[in-house]
Amino acid sequence: MAEIKLATEVRTEFGKGAARRVRRADRVPGVVYGHGAEPVHVTLPGHELLLALRTANVLIGLEIDGKDALVIPKAVQRHPLKGTIEHVDLLTVKRGEKVQVEIAVHAEGDLAPGANLLEFVQNTLLVEAEATHIPESVTVSVAGLDAGDSIVAKDIALPKGATLAGDEDAIVIQVVAAQAEEPAADEAAEGEAEGTEA
Repeated sequence: MAEIKLATEVRTEFGKGAARRVRRADRVPGVVYGHGAEPVHVTLPGHELLLALRTANVLIGLEIDGKDALVIPKAVQRHPLKGTIEHVDLLTVKRGEKVQVEIAVHAEGDLAPGANLLEFVQNTLLVEAEATHIPESVTVSVAGLDAGDSIVAKDIALPKGATLAGDEDAIVIQVVAAQAEEPAADEAAEGEAEGTEA
């Protein structure tokens, strides 16, 4: 995974007013923590951070007070309406270090013939991988699966270097039979009313 460099400034002002001023300048308040060090409050460039976070578990290179740091996003708070980033928590990692992260699960292939639906019980898998080689996602074949079939975590082949860190027996994907729609309550009531009038 390519490392993305972002210009970082240490934040010295705190509170809602300070955070608003930071956001008005198109920067995002954040905190960098991990490895037993004191958390460092920073600001990051808003647009560049937004682009970087389009990649899941992106590896970000920061320079904080003249020192280089490698981080991955751990928590991102977004504005509920605008979708802009309000705050970000970043975890310090080291090259060669193993970290636990959630990776997206995608499905490919056609289900067995019939009115079946694919249901994601979990959209992500918790895996452990080397910090600089975190897979973005994993793809699972659902070809030929029929109603009642399911795929559990341990059945999913993970990319090289990644190991399952969550419950291996957890159901990730299942196939369910499509339900025939029942007539709406209003329609049923209308039918009864018409019968009474007749």
